[in-house]
Amino acid sequence: MRAYSASSQEALRARNLLKDWAGQGFLTAAQYQRMEQDTPCDLRRTNIFLRLILFLFTVIIGIAGVGLFSVLFLPHAAAKGQSICFLMFAAISYAAAEFAVSEARLYRYGIEEALAAGSVGLLCAGTQAALFANRAIPSTPNGAGFLVPAAGALFSLWIWRRFGFPYAPLAAMIFVLWLPGYWTSSHAAQHTIIAALYAAGLAAVAAVRSRHRFTYRDGEYSIAEALLWLGLYLAINLPISSGNLFDHWWTGARAAAGFPSAFYWTTWVLTWCLPPAVLARGLRWKDRCVLAVGAIAATLTLITNKPYLGWERHTWDPMLLGALLIGVALGIRRWLAAGPGETRRGFTARRLSASHQEWSNFGAAALGLASPHAATLAPQPDTPGVHFGGGDSGGGGATSDF
Repeated sequence: MRAYSASSQEALRARNLLKDWAGQGFLTAAQYQRMEQDTPCDLRRTNIFLRLILFLFTVIIGIAGVGLFSVLFLPHAAAKGQSICFLMFAAISYAAAEFAVSEARLYRYGIEEALAAGSVGLLCAGTQAALFANRAIPSTPNGAGFLVPAAGALFSLWIWRRFGFPYAPLAAMIFVLWLPGYWTSSHAAQHTIIAALYAAGLAAVAAVRSRHRFTYRDGEYSIAEALLWLGLYLAINLPISSGNLFDHWWTGARAAAGFPSAFYWTTWVLTWCLPPAVLARGLRWKDRCVLAVGAIAATLTLITNKPYLGWERHTWDPMLLGALLIGVALGIRRWLAAGPGETRRGFTARRLSASHQEWSNFGAAALGLASPHAATLAPQPDTPGVHFGGGDSGGGGATSDF
C-alpha cells in the first residue's frame, strides 16, 4: 500500500536521528560516519528551499501543459470534453508521481508532491465539469453537489496513505468543510456534521497509531492527530468558525445568531473541556504536536470566552492575556528545572534536539525574503552648499594629481 518500503523509511528515520544526535554532540564524527554506513538509504532528498522551488515549477509546468492541450485540441469543447481532459490529466499526473517515487526514488523532493497534489485538483475539476455541465456547483443543499469535495477528501486521504505527505490530511479536512453545505442549510447541523467527521477520523487515527508507537509512521500519525484535534476544536468554537471573531470582539455582541441556545451553550462548555483533554493526550504520549495544539486551543478558549458570553472587552485584555501566558510558561519552566536532573517524568525545559533548527533557518530566510529592504540603509539627502575642492587641500602635501 505504501509507495516507500518500510526498510527505506526506517533507514531514513535512523539517519535523521543520527544527524540530530551528532549535531548535539552526542556522537563523535567517527561514530556518526560508522553508524551512517550501517543505515544505507536509496531515497533521494533535497533541502526545503529547493523543494519549494521544484514544487512551484512543477505546478506551473502542469498548469501550462493542461492549458496548452486545451487550446490546441479542445478550443471549443463542451463541458463533457473538458471533464474528460481534466480526468485524463489527473490520471497522468498521478502516474507521473508514482513513477517519480518508484523509479527516481524521490522523497519529499517537491516534484512528486506537486504531481500528486495536481492530480487531486484535476480530479475535482473533472468531477465538477462532469456533474455540473455549463453551470456552477449549487450552494444550496443538493443531492449530487457533495461528490466534488467528497472525491477531493477521499483522494487526499489516499495520497496520505500512499505517499505519507503530512499536509494531505489537512487537504482532506478542508474538503470536508464543504460537505455539510450540500446536505443541510442549518448552521448548527453543519457544525455538528463537521465535528462528527473530524471526531470519527480522530478515533480512527488514534486506534491505528497505537500499533506504530515507535516506528517511522508515528510521526505521520502525530501530525494527522494534531490537525484533527485542532479542526475539531475550531468546528465547535463558534466565534472562530463563524468567521466574525473580530466583529464580536469589538462590538460586544454574542456569536449566538443563527444557533439554538442549547447548541450554543453546549459548544461553550466543550471549548473549556476539549483543551485539557488534548493536553492530557499529548502528555500521556509525550507528543509535541498534540501538546502544541492543546496549548493553542487553551489560548483560543481564553480569547473567545468574552465574545461567547457577550461581556464587555477592554483595551488591556490582550496585555493581561500575554502576562498570564508568560507567567504560565515561566512557572512550568521553573517547575521542570527544580526537578532531579532538571526533569520531571521524562519532561525537561532544556533543549535536547536540534531537529527544529532547519525550520528555524527556513523561517529566518523566508522573513529575509519577505522584507529584503528592511536592512538597507536609507539614502542620505544631499547637503546643499557643500562643495569639495577636488582634493587640492589634502594633507601631507598631497594634491588632486597625486
